[in-house]
Amino acid sequence: MKDIIIKQAKLLGFDDCKVTAASPPETGRNFERWLAGNRHGQMEYLQRNAHKRLDPQNVLPGAKSILTLAVSYATAADVKGPNVPGQSCEQRPEVFGGKIGCVARYARYSDYHKVIGVKLRALAEFIDSIGKTSTRSLWYVDTGPLLERDLAQRAGLGFIGKHTNLISRKMGNWIFLAEILTTLELEPDKPEINACGSCTRCLSACPTGAITAPFQLDSRRCISYLTIELKGSIPVELRPAIGNRVYGCDDCLAVCPWNRFAQEGRMMKEHIRPEVSSADLLQWITLDAEAFRKRFEGTPMMRAKRTGLVRNCCVVLGNVGDSSVLPALERISSDADAIIAEHAVWAIKQIESRCLGKPDQLS
Repeated sequence: MKDIIIKQAKLLGFDDCKVTAASPPETGRNFERWLAGNRHGQMEYLQRNAHKRLDPQNVLPGAKSILTLAVSYATAADVKGPNVPGQSCEQRPEVFGGKIGCVARYARYSDYHKVIGVKLRALAEFIDSIGKTSTRSLWYVDTGPLLERDLAQRAGLGFIGKHTNLISRKMGNWIFLAEILTTLELEPDKPEINACGSCTRCLSACPTGAITAPFQLDSRRCISYLTIELKGSIPVELRPAIGNRVYGCDDCLAVCPWNRFAQEGRMMKEHIRPEVSSADLLQWITLDAEAFRKRFEGTPMMRAKRTGLVRNCCVVLGNVGDSSVLPALERISSDADAIIAEHAVWAIKQIESRCLGKPDQLS
């Protein structure tokens, strides 16, 4: 039965599928210590449902197995030759010029929750149909109260790298994760073992030092957290390190040597959104709430809301813009949204200090 399910998963477009028992992850204590250190920042939902993450039985009582699945979001351009890791945002020539920002790879598609969710629901229904009449299955795409990377490693889908993301031996780390908890009992696969070796490229690549030690992440310093999850002002001392990254950061992933095995994603390929693949900063900062919704509806970037995205664009312009962008920043420096206005003023001061020789009183 397990082979039939895995075959169906592949037919639906999943790139890999492994199984583990629905027992508590052995790393639960590490998660509790991470929360106790407040390294989750404003992501309070992690604290609220911690008890569920510590035991899958609190998510689906009677669950026997968990299917962990991977979907590659690598593009043809990401599939490099042997031993050539992908480029980071600031290495890509198209981001130069001061008016174009970088968007993390995963966000250059339609919202993966919806794309993968359709396929995952179909697979869960398939499992229920071939199981006993009492079989129940529950699926999640990233949003479920599960320690999904820990479960994926135990299932053999990949191993957690020093950057704390899952790395697949077959696909590198350009992958989305999904899970199906089921009351159907399936034979578990063998756990994966860590294969980072002595490599520390991800630690060296992190612009803000968010990877504080191997396998240790302080979300409060992570650019993905700062530009997506953080609601409010970005700490002034961290703004310069954001560079040209408008939404998310790929640097620790991009330098991973396991990306030599990256495979172009099958499921996500048709859902690429070229209009959000790079950020037209001068255009994006002019978006009002309705224009923001029309531009980004159906993409992961809705999560930042207008406030977060325009805030981020201001930071990037402050970091890489020249004096030609000052008029646009002046216009939004009196925006009704106090967060946007404050970041626009900061950006103006940065550019004036850098390009016009005026002293910067706010940095």
